[in-house]
Amino acid sequence: MTDTIANRLAELGIELPEPAAPVAAYVPAVEVNGLLHISGQLPFDEGELMVGRLGENRDLDFGQRAARRCGVMLLAQMRAALGSLDRVERVVKLNVFVNSAGSFTEQPKVANGASELMEQVFGEGGRHARSAVGVPVLPLGAVVEIDAVVAVRAG
Repeated sequence: MTDTIANRLAELGIELPEPAAPVAAYVPAVEVNGLLHISGQLPFDEGELMVGRLGENRDLDFGQRAARRCGVMLLAQMRAALGSLDRVERVVKLNVFVNSAGSFTEQPKVANGASELMEQVFGEGGRHARSAVGVPVLPLGAVVEIDAVVAVRAG
């Protein structure tokens, strides 16, 4: 079977990084009852963690790029856990946490960075439910963190 999602990633110019290793007492992903639960992923751009607080020292564009980078890391974790992204049946839900000042209210626009990526990669199967929440701090000072639930085909 050809890896059609890998072909789509190539068309989009997306190269998946090595999936991030856990930094505490958890695993990157757990598959149970046809669902893959992926731990929160942080945004890395060229190996550097994207840090800051939206509405304080970072802007909306930076937040959207960071959310997209989290999405790329989610894809890397999916591939590592499943062996192939072709096993993804549907992205069920993304939970997006945005390190933001109390006056910043555009968390949904930030989350679009990841949501639009999932639709580009998986088509209709990438459309998902979502939460976008502003928080005062994230691990390591990251600007965005995203976890996911994905429906998977039997392997």
